[in-house]
Amino acid sequence: METNKNHHDNTPEYSVTELSMALKRTVEDTYGYVRLRGEVSGLKRAASGHVYLTLKDDKAVLDGIMWKGVAGRLSFQPEDGLEVICTGKLTTYPGRSKYQIVIERMEVAGAGALMALLEERKKKLAAEGLFEASRKKAIPYLPQVIGVITSPTGAVIRDILHRLSDRFPRRVLVWPVLVQGDGAAEQIAGAIRGFNALDGSGDLPRPDLLIVARGGGSLEDLWSFNEEAVIRAVADSDIPLISAVGHETDTTLIDYASDLRAPTPTAAAEQAVPVRADLIYTVQDLDSRLNLSLRRLLADKAQRLEGLGRGLPKPSDILALSRQRLDDVSERLPRALMLLAERRQMTLDGVSRMLRPDILRRDIARGRENSQQISARMDRAMGQNLRRQSDRFQAVSRLFDSLNYKRVLDRGFAVVRDGKGRAVTLAAGISSGDGLDMEFSDGHVSAVATGGALKKKPRSKSKDDRQGSLL
Repeated sequence: METNKNHHDNTPEYSVTELSMALKRTVEDTYGYVRLRGEVSGLKRAASGHVYLTLKDDKAVLDGIMWKGVAGRLSFQPEDGLEVICTGKLTTYPGRSKYQIVIERMEVAGAGALMALLEERKKKLAAEGLFEASRKKAIPYLPQVIGVITSPTGAVIRDILHRLSDRFPRRVLVWPVLVQGDGAAEQIAGAIRGFNALDGSGDLPRPDLLIVARGGGSLEDLWSFNEEAVIRAVADSDIPLISAVGHETDTTLIDYASDLRAPTPTAAAEQAVPVRADLIYTVQDLDSRLNLSLRRLLADKAQRLEGLGRGLPKPSDILALSRQRLDDVSERLPRALMLLAERRQMTLDGVSRMLRPDILRRDIARGRENSQQISARMDRAMGQNLRRQSDRFQAVSRLFDSLNYKRVLDRGFAVVRDGKGRAVTLAAGISSGDGLDMEFSDGHVSAVATGGALKKKPRSKSKDDRQGSLL
C-alpha cells in the first residue's frame, strides 16, 4: 500500500487548461499540415463569414473550420455530400475537448464528383420546370438599353462594348459583380433582380435585354453560374436574358435557364443587336422592292382600266340623246320666258292699280274715322260700366252699415255678455251672482246678477217689430 501511495504522489499534477494546451501543442507539433479526403457534412456558414463543417468517411468524422478569407477564395460553393480534399493544420479546441482541422485549401476530389453534383442539381431544377422552352422569352430585335452583368475588369466587358459599337451602338448599363469565388453567385443573382426592379421612372432606364457574361475557365471557376440562386433569378427575370459564360464548349446551368445561350460574350453582343449597315441595306432594298411593286401594280391597274374602257360605248353615243333633248329645251325656253314675263307684268299692273295714292288716302281716312268711332264707343261703355260698379259698391256699403249691431245700440239697445265674453241671449242662462258686461252705444258697464232667473215676458207688438232683433 505504501508503494502505490508513493507512486501516485510522484505523478505530476495538471490543471485542465494546462493539459488541454499541452495536447494542443502535441497535436499541432506532431501532425502540422495534413491533407485529408472526405465527404462534407453539416456545412454551416456563420454570420461572421466563417464556415464550419464535418469531414467524414465510412468509419470516422473530423470537425473542420475554414476562416472567412479562405472561404472567399474558393472557386466553388461546398455542399453537403460533396467529396473534397482539404489541406490544413490539425489542432484542438480546448473549450470543447475536440480536435479539428483548420482548412487553408479545399478542392473537389476529382472532376467526376463535381460533375455528379452538377448533374443532380440539373435534374432537380429541370423537374421544377425552370428549363422549359415555354418559359423562354423572345429576344427584342433592336433593344434600346442593354444591361450587362459581368466583372468590370477584364476583356469580357471590353469585347461586348466593342462589338456593340461595331454592329449597332446602343446604351449599355453595366452592373459590376464577382464572377467566381465566395459571394459571386449572390452578386450575380442580385444584379439580375436589381435590373428587373427598375421601373424607368428614375435616372436609370429599365433595360430591354440582359447579358450575363464571363470568360472561360475550369469547372470550378464557372461554378457560380451553376448555383441555385443564379438559376432561379434567371428563371424569374421578366427581362429577356442572354447567357454568355465561358467558351463555346463550356456549359453551365444558366445556359438552360436563360432565354438564349451565346457561345461567347462576343457572340452575345452579336445576337443582341443587328448589324446597322445590314439593316440600312435591308431597308433600302425593301424600299426599292416596294417602289417596283407599286409601279407594277399601277401599270397592271392601268392596263385593266384600258381594257375595261374598250368595252364601254363611246361618250358621244352616250351623250347624243341628252344633247338632242337639250337643243329641244333650248328652243322652247325663250318663248316660255316671254310668256312668264308677260304674266308677271299683268299681275304687277293689277297690284299697281290697287296702290294708287288717292285710293290709299281714301282708305286711310276711312280707317281713321272708324278708329275714332270705336274709341268713342269704348269711352262711353267704360264710363257706364264704372258708374254701375260704383252704384253697386255704395249699395253694399249702405247695407253693411245698416247691419252693423252698433247702429242698434244707438237706438237704445245693449249687448249683455257673461264673464267669458259670450253674448247672453236668454235670461234663463243667468244665475244669481254671475258677473255681466253690458255694452251700450257709448261704452261698457259691469254688473252682477241678483235674484233668480228672469222670466221671459211676452213681447208686445209695435210698429217697430218688423225690424226684428239682432240679439
